[in-house]
Amino acid sequence: MPKSVPPPIFPVGNVVLPKVEMHVLANGLTCYHINRGTQDVVRVEFVCWGGRPFERHPLVARATAALLKEGTAQRNGSAIAEHFDYYGAGLSVPFQMDTGNLAMFALARQLPNVLPVFLEILCEPRYAAAELQSYQRRKKQSLREDLGKAEVVAYRQITECFYGPTHPYGYNSSESTFDDLQVEWLKEHHQRCFHAGNAFVLISGRFDEKTATYLHEQLSQIPTGVAVQASDWAIQAPDPQTMRLSHEPGGQAAIRMGRRLFDRVHEDANGMYVLTQLLGGYFGSRLMENIREDKGYTYNISAAYDTLRFDGTLQIDTEVSQEHLEPTISEIHHEIRRLQEELVGEEELQMLRSYLMGSFLTMIDGPFNWAETVRTLKAENHDIDALQGLINTVREIQPEELQRLAQKYFQAEDLWTVIVTP
Repeated sequence: MPKSVPPPIFPVGNVVLPKVEMHVLANGLTCYHINRGTQDVVRVEFVCWGGRPFERHPLVARATAALLKEGTAQRNGSAIAEHFDYYGAGLSVPFQMDTGNLAMFALARQLPNVLPVFLEILCEPRYAAAELQSYQRRKKQSLREDLGKAEVVAYRQITECFYGPTHPYGYNSSESTFDDLQVEWLKEHHQRCFHAGNAFVLISGRFDEKTATYLHEQLSQIPTGVAVQASDWAIQAPDPQTMRLSHEPGGQAAIRMGRRLFDRVHEDANGMYVLTQLLGGYFGSRLMENIREDKGYTYNISAAYDTLRFDGTLQIDTEVSQEHLEPTISEIHHEIRRLQEELVGEEELQMLRSYLMGSFLTMIDGPFNWAETVRTLKAENHDIDALQGLINTVREIQPEELQRLAQKYFQAEDLWTVIVTP
């Protein structure tokens, strides 16, 4: 048999961002249209400024969103679920730190059957005491299970280290904070945040002009109000240090290392995104090549620049056996020093560029992926074309700039280290 010849490989030269249309409805609600795809499926997501930075009591933001679909003035949670199932539709509450979200999808022809119920859920949740109590029981049980995992304990601790125990991005849930939740707090948060004057909507999928008109007519019924402002808070965190916590016997040790950085609007944000990907953002990264592939200390290790509306962090995380704990920490610092002291080679940088350009193609692949990307950009206070700036940085950034960023932001004295051992 003749040998098969693989197709030629070409680098991704550029990424053309799909079109996004913006419409402002009669009630002031901004709608973003992402009209593409091959199937007549439509997804509608309501996004309001109602996450942690906008709450007045701990855990209220998440509970308010989670209980939206547990009942309205007209129907209970079971009836809601059965209604959406009957029409082959879906309903979800995507969790976001900064926003309150409610999303649905359905065939375009079924929108008249499900969109009015979606708006009922959004605008008329009942927040019954019994449903809150059930939610509290479920979350406390889930919390007990999570606290049995060393990696969860490490994550909770390092975020508290970054911001302090009272900051919206730093406080941790506990059984007592779940017990403290009150129905009145949820109703107040919903009334203050979940309205057209404090939100935007993403409409994605394939739909015609008639469907768009119907969507606008229905979404215009959402009551309006005054946009909310984030609460005032202070970061109460000591100087970075190493913390060692003991955990229940058995299992691996968890390592979390990192620091506070900045939001995506910062001038160094795009460069830091590339640098952290180089350090530990994909399978060919420095940490993976060294600590997994060469040393065999762990199955997985990663580094990420995580951003929110008002801040961002660098976090390195892994789980290792007790015998490999100290060598792993040493190798992480070794890879950081290499980035500070040596210029990245052209071959390695080109491999990273190719990976990241491919990931951008995934972000815009299909209407729903692109809608999630647009949601993230808007939630982080970005224009949609800000993604093009990041793409340009990936294509053009040079080794000298990556070294400068590593020297500026990867200093050992600025890094927290949290180690949770059995």
